[in-house]
Amino acid sequence: MTDTSEAPDLAHVPLVPERASPSPALEVSKRPTPLERVRLLWQYRELVGNLTRKELKVKYKNSVLGFVWSLLNPLMYLVVFSLVFSIIAKTSVPYFGIFFLSGLLAWNLFSAGLSAGTSSIVVNAGLVTKVWFPREALVLASVAAAVVHFFLQSMVLVAALVVFRRMPAVEFVPVFLLALLVLLVLCTALAIALSAVNVYLRDTQHLLEVALLAWFWMSAIAFNYGLVAERLVNRYGEKGEWLAHLNPVLTVVITFQRTLYNPEPATSAQLADPNFVPVLPEHPMSWYAMHLAIAGAVSLVLLYGALALFSRLEDNFAQEI
Repeated sequence: MTDTSEAPDLAHVPLVPERASPSPALEVSKRPTPLERVRLLWQYRELVGNLTRKELKVKYKNSVLGFVWSLLNPLMYLVVFSLVFSIIAKTSVPYFGIFFLSGLLAWNLFSAGLSAGTSSIVVNAGLVTKVWFPREALVLASVAAAVVHFFLQSMVLVAALVVFRRMPAVEFVPVFLLALLVLLVLCTALAIALSAVNVYLRDTQHLLEVALLAWFWMSAIAFNYGLVAERLVNRYGEKGEWLAHLNPVLTVVITFQRTLYNPEPATSAQLADPNFVPVLPEHPMSWYAMHLAIAGAVSLVLLYGALALFSRLEDNFAQEI
């Protein structure tokens, strides 16, 4: 007689075995959110520093003058524009060279960081296709390298201030630092977005060159912003000047000029002259802070959108490059 005391209870055995849960390696990875990407970039901050040093070394590799070229660029602009506007065009802006260089420093930081950041993914195709790391680190390294050049170029302005015995507006330093921060956030946001688009559409980097040329002349760097403000107010009323600040770079540029160039207050004779136009409208510091806060908020929104766009487009970078 067969012993059935230890036979399995088939009534409780499923006819179809349950499917095992998928291993983590087989799970489809989710795209990180913009905030998660920022956290990841912070974890890879040492990599960003190494990429920045690489950017600086490659740019001046086998160069005799090295970083001196960073000083010659603004110096040449200073000489040429001073000759054209002070002697030929006879501008009414006193110490035009210092006025121009104050705005040019901000513009060079923005344009250099944006241009290099836009092409950074394509230029570093070898790294992108061989090893994984946060791709935005390449863009941040390009912007960081532009910051280094900014401080080097500032030495030209410091020398000009010493030679002409001009003193910056020390009380405007807080809004100057805020303007620098806004400019960096705006530059980073646009560079991250355009670097992703440039992988798929290489015309982006060439179109950017044309756009930056037009943007330069819309940012009151080489001409008197006071003229722009006066005409906008005359045409559209007291709110007309807000139209100019739809360009956030212009807001940053005039903050740099107000702090570094520090124009002299208008005299009573100048105020009595109906044709007199100040270099910069005599707005209080709170006016600059308010416009910079608005530009900063817009830049943060653009940065969030740029990270979201980058996350959506980066999946096929290796194939498209």
